[in-house]
Amino acid sequence: MPLKSVLGAASALALAGPALAADRDLIVLDWAGFEIPALVQTYVDAHGDAPTWSLFGDDDEAFQKVAAGFRADVGHPCSQMVSKYRDAGLIEPWDVARIPNYAKIDARFTDSEIFKDDEGVWFIPTDYAYTAIAYNPDTVPEEDVASVQVFANPKYAGRISLPDNTDDIWALAYLATGVTDWTTATEEQFEAAAQWLRDVHPNVVAYWADPSELTQLMAGGQVQVAWSWNDGVALMQNDGYPVGFNREAQEGASSFFCGYVNFKDGPGVEDKAYDFINAWLEPQSAPVLVENIGYAHTNPDGMALLSEDELKAAYLDPVDTTLLAQTPIPVERRDRMVETFEQIKAGF
Repeated sequence: MPLKSVLGAASALALAGPALAADRDLIVLDWAGFEIPALVQTYVDAHGDAPTWSLFGDDDEAFQKVAAGFRADVGHPCSQMVSKYRDAGLIEPWDVARIPNYAKIDARFTDSEIFKDDEGVWFIPTDYAYTAIAYNPDTVPEEDVASVQVFANPKYAGRISLPDNTDDIWALAYLATGVTDWTTATEEQFEAAAQWLRDVHPNVVAYWADPSELTQLMAGGQVQVAWSWNDGVALMQNDGYPVGFNREAQEGASSFFCGYVNFKDGPGVEDKAYDFINAWLEPQSAPVLVENIGYAHTNPDGMALLSEDELKAAYLDPVDTTLLAQTPIPVERRDRMVETFEQIKAGF
């Protein structure tokens, strides 16, 4: 299945309703763009249809939707949101005895007391990628994007786009101000990062909400430099637009991983939730994920199905750089990040 084209991807922006109404016994709250039946092919083979997907474009949006009463069976947050769902009492543990491939997941993604404790396993990591500097190599010299300070460069004022996403924006701000582990950030470091975002804000022409929006901004020439996920870059590559992706800036880049939670009192069939996550973790899902989204799979057996050239083309090959990992942080600290970022976007 090919990547969505730039124009086709525009329709993937998450709205309130299901994006694809199929098997109504399983409702999956998922990121826009992940509604790909081939990602869960063994589920489709077993049940004759894909699940019903309801799409979102931002982790906080998805949380608010569920907290307000939207009912789904499983959801796809990134790791830093898991504690928020747990604290709100919205999720229940998975029974990993029913998930054979759970043991195959790279241990670096599962080793957290937030993800697993005496009560069980709360989060099944499935996919990971990077946030780094995307740029138009036809108009932006490599030396200009050698540092994340390019976003503060007046040369690119009005031609910069940053994510309308709390975690990615603060990962950038911390890297730009010398912090590489946000779990240990001090009050002084938080304020320095916030000030950096305030200083950069006038240069930003748009805060992109999802990769298709960023792709359109860059493809149309309005944006020359952006802080981007892998999938926006993959979309542009697929449509033949010039794009570079620097994961080795002087200060580094950010890494993130996401996965699935099991909602309490889901409206569907619980057995199908397990069929879904088992299908996701099959090795054959990895090439589909890389080809369609540009993300890596947490099952190393799946990633082994891809060649070195395929990984390089998707910017998923190993890099020797500083990586700020978007790992879970206290809910109170993250809520403050959300509030401060909203104030900065409003000009305060």
